[in-house]
Amino acid sequence: MITAVVAGLLAGYGIAIPVGAVGAYLVAVTARAGWRTGAGAALGVATADGVYALLAVAGGSALVPLLAPVMTPLRWVSAVVLVILAVRAGVTAVRTYRAGSLASRDDGVTTLGPARAYLTFLGITILNPMTVIYFAALILATGPDAPSSIPERTAFVLAALAASASWQLLLTTGGSLLGRTLTGPRGRLATALASSTLIVVLAVRLVG
Repeated sequence: MITAVVAGLLAGYGIAIPVGAVGAYLVAVTARAGWRTGAGAALGVATADGVYALLAVAGGSALVPLLAPVMTPLRWVSAVVLVILAVRAGVTAVRTYRAGSLASRDDGVTTLGPARAYLTFLGITILNPMTVIYFAALILATGPDAPSSIPERTAFVLAALAASASWQLLLTTGGSLLGRTLTGPRGRLATALASSTLIVVLAVRLVG
């Protein structure tokens, strides 16, 4: 059981720690909408990781050939969605700054509540089938030590979910601190434009 928990924690951190476009967007949303909304988004990402960990232990090796034909289209959809969100955030921030109301935090992202943020980030993250392949590969690589019983598989999935959630919540804390530091109109505009640019770059790399 302990082996399954440790394996799940390592797998969860392994997939969560590399900060890609979704992670950058998570930090940006938290900086402008607050920690509660960021926490909802973080749990959405973690839930997607948990779902894919569950699929992997339930038969990931069998799912890999089924997912292979749709991996590229799903990556493109994910990249397009992220670019649209980034551009929208940047354009809205510029318009709000010109209207002189950026200091009031009304930049278009603040209307995103915790529940909506959860569903949005769950949807974005679930579009990446590489996650289930990652978990499946790790499980297959462990050979006879792979979680086989229901309790061990449950422990693996819960540990992976907990690891992902803890890292995503750490990112939201950083985003919240960033938002409190850059409270002026120019600071918020710079944050919005910088994060939008970074998200677009990372989204392009996703399909590159």
